[in-house]
Amino acid sequence: MGAAPPPMPNEGTLIKEVEGGVFEEIAYEIPVREEDLVEELAEESEDVLGQELGEAEEVPETGLGATAEAPEVLLRGLAEKPPNYIEAVARSQREAEALQQLARDFERAQKEQNEAEERAAVEAEEAMVGEVLESEEALSWPAEFEDGPIYEGPPPDYGPRFHQYTRDGSFHGPSVEVSLPKEEFVYPIADLLRRTHIHHVREAAERNYGGAGLPLSAETITGKRSGNMGPVGLLATQRHMTEIEGDAFMAGFMPAAYASSFAILREVRRRMGSDWIQSKLKNGGQGLSVLDVGSGGAGLVAWEQILNAEWDLLKENGEAEGRVPPGQKTAVAASDRLRNRLKTFLENTTFLPRMPDYEHSGEMRGPRLDGGDKALPRKSYDVIIASHQFLKESESHRRQAVLNNLWHLLKKDGGVLIIQEKAHPRGFEAVAHARHTILNSFLLPQSGEPRVAPEDFNATYHREPEPGHVVAPCTNQTTCPMYVETGKSTGRKDYCHFSQRFVRPNFYTKMLRKHADNHGEVEFSYVAVQRGVAKPARPTGKEATERAQEGYENSDTKPDMQTLPRLVLPALKRKGHVTMDVCTPEGKIERWTVPKSFSKMAYHDARKSRWGDLWALGAKSRVERSVRLGQTKEMSKRAEGSRKKAHKSALAEEEGEADNREVRKRKQPRSRKQKKLDMVAEMRRAEEKEIDELADEIEAEVEEEIEEEEKRRRQ
Repeated sequence: MGAAPPPMPNEGTLIKEVEGGVFEEIAYEIPVREEDLVEELAEESEDVLGQELGEAEEVPETGLGATAEAPEVLLRGLAEKPPNYIEAVARSQREAEALQQLARDFERAQKEQNEAEERAAVEAEEAMVGEVLESEEALSWPAEFEDGPIYEGPPPDYGPRFHQYTRDGSFHGPSVEVSLPKEEFVYPIADLLRRTHIHHVREAAERNYGGAGLPLSAETITGKRSGNMGPVGLLATQRHMTEIEGDAFMAGFMPAAYASSFAILREVRRRMGSDWIQSKLKNGGQGLSVLDVGSGGAGLVAWEQILNAEWDLLKENGEAEGRVPPGQKTAVAASDRLRNRLKTFLENTTFLPRMPDYEHSGEMRGPRLDGGDKALPRKSYDVIIASHQFLKESESHRRQAVLNNLWHLLKKDGGVLIIQEKAHPRGFEAVAHARHTILNSFLLPQSGEPRVAPEDFNATYHREPEPGHVVAPCTNQTTCPMYVETGKSTGRKDYCHFSQRFVRPNFYTKMLRKHADNHGEVEFSYVAVQRGVAKPARPTGKEATERAQEGYENSDTKPDMQTLPRLVLPALKRKGHVTMDVCTPEGKIERWTVPKSFSKMAYHDARKSRWGDLWALGAKSRVERSVRLGQTKEMSKRAEGSRKKAHKSALAEEEGEADNREVRKRKQPRSRKQKKLDMVAEMRRAEEKEIDELADEIEAEVEEEIEEEEKRRRQ
């Protein structure tokens, strides 16, 4: 027999025993896997590749099939080699087609994998960029505006179209919105905050200022005002402050505190005039000393803006020389961590860990226990800005101690004390109570006569009054019409407060979770009092109010701005007339109406008037407006007593009325039937009376018998 043909690579042979002990060969087809075919081809092609390249002896002993990467290497080589290489390696047409198909599949899979990796890389990069730019949890703080924000619409025009007295009495001036100084305030704070994650700073701010939106900060955003009538959560006077709380104070409190302080100082400067500041700056003056209590230096930055404006005017007129104006700045920062932050951008500033203590006997007449009859030297200031210092004290005697301390630190020859609190009923009551105490206990009345006669003056109980007056916002020096009764009032709806719009820095916007809104508005209640200078003898009270109603539009004499009514609410603008709620120099809240027929100029300016302005152009009519003040404890007690007295009177009247009805009934004429009925009723009453008397007699006799029986028994 001839030799059997060689088996095909995918054929197998089995030996099967049949009958008779004979073995039979059975051929079958072996299924081939692509991996096995690749390994087999790789092993068989080693020698061929070596012979073609002349490097068969340098092939490693392991061979291509000995490594895990051999199939991938071979497929990559097949994909890179020209087709004639596959034909040379393949031993048959079938192997050549299989190798070509494998090479094409590998090339396609490699291409798809590369494209998928590129797409994933691009998507990851875009996600990372978007997270850095848009996410709240970004590691980097947002950059500040370099060129300033873009405002919607032009600023209000206070040009020649407005009356001069309207411009002089404006509370906000030409621009309703103020921008915070970037070089002196915004950029330094932003740089200090970059070393801490924004998420941690916001958490600390919300923890100290009442939660999301910071309702217990200087600014209370819309939607967070209801029910939040507490004091500010974190102040510069707090002794213990962590590192993150120091950042939270700068980021969550100081921007709004600057805006409110700037608005108040701007109004004080307008009402007192430029001479108040320039007189101590020009001709080598020592300048003014300023103390900031509570805002951590935000009030000092606002004061610098006012002071630098006056300094530039003096330099233009040749009355002053130097780069910076003279003066002293002092800020109270109780925490070391906060002081270390503030001193990096508050230049030439003295920091105190607490307010200096006042001297108890410093203002008393007669001999002093600690210094005889000579006053001891003490530190004093021209301007004191006290921010949120009264509402945080719940007891009245502590508030009185804070006021005494501030007043003793104020210079006697014209020092100005500014007190501000949050704009809600409790904050207004704290400011109004301080104003009431100063006017009634510290200052002389406008008449100049002391309230206590010299022979009745007792240095133990009385304070020697001195000249002084309220600079702003009040134009009256009497009882506040919104604080007639002292103390806490429940149900109060009307209270004196004002507002100031400002541009929020980006870091402050992040604290409020306002990603796109950088327009803020802080509301506040305040009072500014000057010590040692009495108000000039100008028309006051009812006379000033009547003169202001007539208007100064065509007057030859310039009005004193501190004798004009002030708008305490936004004006109501209707077709053909404007209604304004004002606080008059007489000490009343009135509603003034300026129709179009009254005056063309007055009507034009009235439609452009804003909350807080002084009004000098008169009105056609005015009526007293009812003020919703709520009820204090004393008012509640008086009301309860009145109700009880009225109830007793009503009862007495009812009893008296019943007696009168009985008398009138007896005096009326009676008919026969009524006479008979009355006679029968009288007989019944007589019988009942006789029966009662007989029963009493029987009962008495029975008792006597019982007593006699008891006597006999005892005997």
